[in-house]
Amino acid sequence: MSPTLHMIPARRGKATRLNAGEAIRIVNTHGAQVVDTWAFSADDMGEFMSMEHIRPTLGRIFPTAGDALVTNRRRPILMFEEDSSPGRHDTLIAACDDYRYGLLGCTDYHDNCTDNLHAALRQLGLCSPETPSPLNLWMNIPVDPEGHTSWGTPLSKPGDHVVLRAVMDCVVAMSACPQDILPINGAACMPTEAHFEILGR
Repeated sequence: MSPTLHMIPARRGKATRLNAGEAIRIVNTHGAQVVDTWAFSADDMGEFMSMEHIRPTLGRIFPTAGDALVTNRRRPILMFEEDSSPGRHDTLIAACDDYRYGLLGCTDYHDNCTDNLHAALRQLGLCSPETPSPLNLWMNIPVDPEGHTSWGTPLSKPGDHVVLRAVMDCVVAMSACPQDILPINGAACMPTEAHFEILGR
């Protein structure tokens, strides 16, 4: 039986449980959608995949296939097993929130990845005490030799995917980023849905 494909609706979030040894395949369905991605230990939501700990562990800012993605306790939680895209994923930028959109000029509430994370966890009856910085799949943040960052458009194409395999029992949460002011979801600034499926051992 083939795995079931689940939608991450545009501008919304989803979460799922993974047992150790299972994997999640996340698909950039239309090619230009950033998917903010988090992982929490199933035994303790206070332990989570941590970009601050991944960067020094890997010695670089772009994780690639074969890398272990570690927690704030420096334990592997996911293995970055497969990547069909050019491999540009961001570990620097915090999840967007309503405050961020206020700074970008929004005067009304704007959908955001922070709220999407917590809404997705609530659907599983879970609560995180904080919003960790996510692994921003397909988010292209160029860094120049002087250390300046900029907002690039994704380098991915329709159907590109990554496979993340659980090293421990965990909860993976994803947000199809609602950013529609800066071009991180493509030059059209039009968020779209993405998809995921659970793969066995």
